[in-house]
Amino acid sequence: MERKKGRDIARNRRAFHDFEILETFEAGLELVGTEVRSLRDNNCQLTDAFALIRGGEAWLNNVHIPPFSHGNLNNVDPDRKRKLLLHKKQIRYLASKTQEKGLALVPLKMYFKDNGLVKVELALARGKKLYDKRESMKKRDTARDIERALKDRSR
Repeated sequence: MERKKGRDIARNRRAFHDFEILETFEAGLELVGTEVRSLRDNNCQLTDAFALIRGGEAWLNNVHIPPFSHGNLNNVDPDRKRKLLLHKKQIRYLASKTQEKGLALVPLKMYFKDNGLVKVELALARGKKLYDKRESMKKRDTARDIERALKDRSR
C-alpha cells in the first residue's frame, strides 16, 4: 500500500469567506496515537476551530477529531484542546499581533507532511464585514464571467 505524499486531511473553506488572510504559519500538532490513526482515515472537522495563545503556549480549540473506530479505551475526548508546536519567537509575535490589533488565529488546513507528521496551517486573519464579503463575491463572479467569455471565444 503506497501512501500519498503531503496529502490534505481537512480544509477550512469557511475561513476564506469570513476572514481576510494576512499571514500564514505552519505549526505542528501534539496528538495522541489514536488521533493520528483517526486522521489517517481522513476524519477531522476544522469549521469552527480557532487558536489561542495562553501562558506562552499556543492552543488549538474546537477541532473535532472523532474517536478511532478500533481505539477502545485509548481514545481521548474528540473536542479537547490540542497544543500547537511553534517556535517561541513565533508565539511571541502572534501573541502581540492578536492582542493589539484585534486579529484572530484561524486554522486553514490540516495535512500530513512527507515524513508522516501532522501539520496545521495557521493564518493571522482579520474578520470581514458584510460589505467586504459582498465585494469578494462580486469579484469572484466577474472573474468567472470573464473566464466563460474567453472560453467561449476560443472555441
